[in-house]
Amino acid sequence: MMAGTKKERREETVSSFAPYFQVVVIVIAVALITAILLQSKGAGLGGLFGGEGGSLYKTRRGAEKYLFNVTIGLSVAFFVFTILTFLAVG
Repeated sequence: MMAGTKKERREETVSSFAPYFQVVVIVIAVALITAILLQSKGAGLGGLFGGEGGSLYKTRRGAEKYLFNVTIGLSVAFFVFTILTFLAVG
């Protein structure tokens, strides 16, 4: 006699990962907030409203470009893990 169908066992396995997904989402959220704050730190209040020399576009080089790409990666990872957490819990 089987303890449950294959689908029931798979759902139990996925839902057992839910707490780990939640921790990962929290860690990614903190890292994403940090990355965003580091990017806007050098912009000042004038940059917030587009007042940096009249130009809205700025070429990113070096560490600034790396931080920009890390921010994009973190935002994609945050989205993916949020969906996975939703599927695992709900």
